[in-house]
Amino acid sequence: MDVQKQLHELEEVAKSLGVRVSYDPMHGPSKGGGGLCRVRGEYRVIVDKRLRPSERVRVLAEALRSFDTEGIFVSPQIRQLLSE
Repeated sequence: MDVQKQLHELEEVAKSLGVRVSYDPMHGPSKGGGGLCRVRGEYRVIVDKRLRPSERVRVLAEALRSFDTEGIFVSPQIRQLLSE
C-alpha cells in the first residue's frame, strides 16, 4: 500500500474514532512533528504540515495506537502500523 493510501486510511480511522486531524505549521523545536492532544474535551492529532507523507503516517499511527480500533474496519497493513 502506498504512503498516500496509508495516510488517507489513517485519517479515516481517526474520523471514525471521533479524533480530529489537522495539519498546521509548527514553529520552534518540535520533536516528532506533532501528536495527540485534547482540546475542550475533543481529541485532536496535530501534524506539522511540513512533514513528508511517510512522516505524517508515523505521527498519525503513533497518536492512534492508544485507541481501541477493534470495532471499525482497518486494513491489515494499517492494523500492523497501529500495533507496532
